[in-house]
Amino acid sequence: MTKNPTHSRTIGHYINGKHAAGTSARFGEVYNPATGEITAHLSMATADETRTAIDAAQAAFPAWSNTPALKRARIMFKFKALLDERANDLAKAISLEHGKTISDARGEVTRGIEVVEFACGMPHLMKGDFNDQVGTGIDTYSMRQALGVVAGITPFNFPVMVPLWMIPMALATGNTFVLKPSEKTPSASLMIADLLAEAGLPAGVFNLVNGDKEAVDVLLSDKRIQAISFVGSTPIAEHIYTTGTKSGKRVQALGGAKNHLVVMPDADIDQVADALIGAGYGSAGERCMAISVAVTVGDVADALVAKLKEKVKDITIDQGLNEKADMGPLVTPQHFAKVKDYVDLGVTEGAKLVIDGRGYSHKGHEQGFFLAPCLFDHVKKDMRIYKEEIFGPVLSVVRAENFEEALQLVNDHEFGNGTAIFTRDGEAAREFTNRVQAGMVGVNVAIPVPIAFHSFGGWKRSLFGDHHIYGTEGIRFYTRLKTTTSRWPSGGKGIGTEFVMPTMK
Repeated sequence: MTKNPTHSRTIGHYINGKHAAGTSARFGEVYNPATGEITAHLSMATADETRTAIDAAQAAFPAWSNTPALKRARIMFKFKALLDERANDLAKAISLEHGKTISDARGEVTRGIEVVEFACGMPHLMKGDFNDQVGTGIDTYSMRQALGVVAGITPFNFPVMVPLWMIPMALATGNTFVLKPSEKTPSASLMIADLLAEAGLPAGVFNLVNGDKEAVDVLLSDKRIQAISFVGSTPIAEHIYTTGTKSGKRVQALGGAKNHLVVMPDADIDQVADALIGAGYGSAGERCMAISVAVTVGDVADALVAKLKEKVKDITIDQGLNEKADMGPLVTPQHFAKVKDYVDLGVTEGAKLVIDGRGYSHKGHEQGFFLAPCLFDHVKKDMRIYKEEIFGPVLSVVRAENFEEALQLVNDHEFGNGTAIFTRDGEAAREFTNRVQAGMVGVNVAIPVPIAFHSFGGWKRSLFGDHHIYGTEGIRFYTRLKTTTSRWPSGGKGIGTEFVMPTMK
């Protein structure tokens, strides 16, 4: 982990309104996935640096939480305008460090901006309830108030969208924030910090530390952190949840996925194939909402596999800044090796590798982390390639005899993030959406990511905690309810001593 960063750009932190170079002797490597080159070294935050960021957030909280919600919303409006203005710069930063195509990166930025738009309405969204005369001369009203300092730990695959699931919701509700983004894709998050400052956010309200477990451990243990939002793999999500809640924190920890798309016999095969190509291989499969399993019902599998083989040939693989590219490289050499090992494993386990992308080499970018689409058929539910999250361009076809078997496959899997059914049968769709055990469901929609005024989250081991993220669920997560019961007796008029549980009369 210790590197000499003298020959490359060094990335540090953002604390109390200023960029900080970092004092650590430990550095991580940031790659351009298309070329395989190290483009920057990342200073890994020390425990003391992380506590300094919390200090800044704690000091800024009283003034920020007492800032009228309308003034906070106006900063969000300005932030939203700046995001619109700099969207292409953000997308380029995403593509250069993650590898996803520039068009996909623009889509990511747009979906993040939608949450900022929602947060702009916070003065209305945080309105409480009021009842007068609940008893004689007694009124009751409720309000939602900020928690304090909150933290976000975000993944490499959406370095703009996922932080924007958290930041605007937390700030608009009156909290201050410490972000620990992925060490693989740090630059876009630092750009967000600059845009927040340009929008007028006071120093200390938003802070960012780049790092690894050392920084995370501080966020999990420091008593000043009131809540933690996390998106990542299930083992880490479970650790974040158990450790954070043990320390008395509110935690929403979104974990892994193995999203199934059920293909009914009456589905339009061309539509299904197009949906699977985009949902399975888009962003090189590095999406928590990617479809990684197609469950074919009845005798539709052979026709679907043939159609997929035909359509895969039309996928344009290239470095992400090529506007015509459909799919780019994987994020790091380590992740490339992990995904390739899963493909090797699938062959060993006995699945039929219909399309083998392991030998792909991109001309002019031979050192890039490119893996072409892979397609397995005849995958069984006891295989590891079926049970485990691969997070790469690997699609598995599982064959089911009927609807009930297909539904059972989805419900028996440990993950329950998202799922979809493709059918022309309204009864089958209604039965599926009612009985399936997953947090997000698509009907003839392969990637059913909810819009910003709904909320995102899975079931089972895809989510640890009680709240989904952003939307109305996000407001509840970042605030707590206070209810006041008041009476104003007239002067000199006694109400008498009461020794019993008060009742409203």
